[in-house]
Amino acid sequence: MQVKDLKPRQGKVDIELDIVDMGEVREFEKFGKAGRVANAIAKDETGDIKLTLWNDDIEKIKSGDKIKITNGYVSEWQGEMQLSTGKFGTMEVLGESKEAKEEATSPPNEKEGKKAYRESEENFKKIEEKLEEEPDFDEEEVKDE
Repeated sequence: MQVKDLKPRQGKVDIELDIVDMGEVREFEKFGKAGRVANAIAKDETGDIKLTLWNDDIEKIKSGDKIKITNGYVSEWQGEMQLSTGKFGTMEVLGESKEAKEEATSPPNEKEGKKAYRESEENFKKIEEKLEEEPDFDEEEVKDE
């Protein structure tokens, strides 16, 4: 299976991907239970997809790894597809990807651009969360946090 073939709400996804970038780990509490979540960008030769990692899976991988998802699930949030292991899937680290090695030696300005993108995405999420809590907040306060 390839990224270009994935569809929202699709299950039984078996795919091999290269981890291009790891996002920040976020902690949450739901129904009185603590948990952690992080997003990564994963790709194959046909495209890339956001990979959502939960709890123990977060430590299993790093940028540059090649992974295999078995029986994964594709969800959709705000129009963007996201792949995860879902309730019944598994993730296996196959090793280091060849393309990730090339990425590690890419020019610094390209790496800085990806970092700036990640930071702007995090700011956007903070603003969205604040909007849900209190619609009349000051956007600059969120950026300064």
